Amino acid sequence: MSPVKTVTKSQTKNATKSATQNAPPVDGPVVGMIMGSKSDYETLKAAEDILIYFDIPYEISVVSAHRMPEVMYEYARTARERGLSIIIAGAGGAAHLPGMVAALTTLPVLGVPVQSRALSGLDSLLSIVQMPAGVPTATFAIGESGAANAGLFAVQILSIADNGLADRLKTYREMIAISAAEGNSVVQSRVKKR
Repeated sequence: MSPVKTVTKSQTKNATKSATQNAPPVDGPVVGMIMGSKSDYETLKAAEDILIYFDIPYEISVVSAHRMPEVMYEYARTARERGLSIIIAGAGGAAHLPGMVAALTTLPVLGVPVQSRALSGLDSLLSIVQMPAGVPTATFAIGESGAANAGLFAVQILSIADNGLADRLKTYREMIAISAAEGNSVVQSRVKKR
């Protein structure tokens, strides 16, 4: 298996006691973040930033569905026994990684379409979203906003069993609303000056 970078709670920037008040202690990563190639990291960094912000232990690795199928198979088959609860999988082009991983595990798989040169990511989106019945893959928007939302969706899933994390998520949403309202104030002040 390829090397997997693991980031635990003690290594993240924004560690807080409230994030784990009601959750069982975590010894290892609970979110696996995988990508089809190293170039996909630039997109998936937005998901990683969210996981770091919320102090979620995660692991990250390149697991190509086409170039490393045995590694992908092993990763997906052992994910639950390794303690993962969620897998964020990003890929571009043919983008088979999220769907193939979803076929190999019963864990939630969050698919992030990476923008491709040929079709601007539409090919990636359609590859991930068009899964057959019985093999669900949550699919997000193309690019960094989709990756950020996949990270937030992972946090939402984990917050079901962690009231402290749910509180932090609520605060995060409130901060987003304040930021949007401030943006509205700026726009309104410009309109009034005309």
